[in-house]
Amino acid sequence: MKIYTRTGDTGETGLFGGERVTKDHPRVRAYGTVDEANSAIGFAAAASDLPASLKEPLFLIMSDMFDVGAELATPTAAGAKLEARMQSRVDDARATELEKLIDLVDAEVPPLTTFVLPTGTDAASRLHLARTAVRRAEREIVALPDDVVVRAALIVYVNRLSDLLFAWARLCNHRAGQPDVAWRARK
Repeated sequence: MKIYTRTGDTGETGLFGGERVTKDHPRVRAYGTVDEANSAIGFAAAASDLPASLKEPLFLIMSDMFDVGAELATPTAAGAKLEARMQSRVDDARATELEKLIDLVDAEVPPLTTFVLPTGTDAASRLHLARTAVRRAEREIVALPDDVVVRAALIVYVNRLSDLLFAWARLCNHRAGQPDVAWRARK
């Protein structure tokens, strides 16, 4: 399989199903931002100080993000074709799994009493960066025009994922003995 196809050299790309759109089409911006967020998650997963217990869940999340991107790259008319090829799909149950992971973190880390700065250990800082990339992807998804159908489960999943990445950043700091760095108002 060749890496380059030359089909995008004129500023267009193909959606799943064959429709051609410009590379600045809102749908392309949405799934492109999901891809960026996925890369940021991969960057977090590569942190040498990341707790081993987070590595496999992050890999599963990266696979989920491919599913999210595939759905966003599929016009409604080609939906049945994609559904026949997909082996997995982000759904409400997957968002519930993320909530359970957040609850586990909340049981381990000190209660949050103020805003915290996105810093700390290398792993925590990378998770915070991934969180903001996921939030940007969420904004692109919800900004899609009304004629682009997006399942509610995708929006819920992406929203919950950013919460989980924040919780995991706090967990990384906590396990490393690095307290959260509290936001301080400058007066």
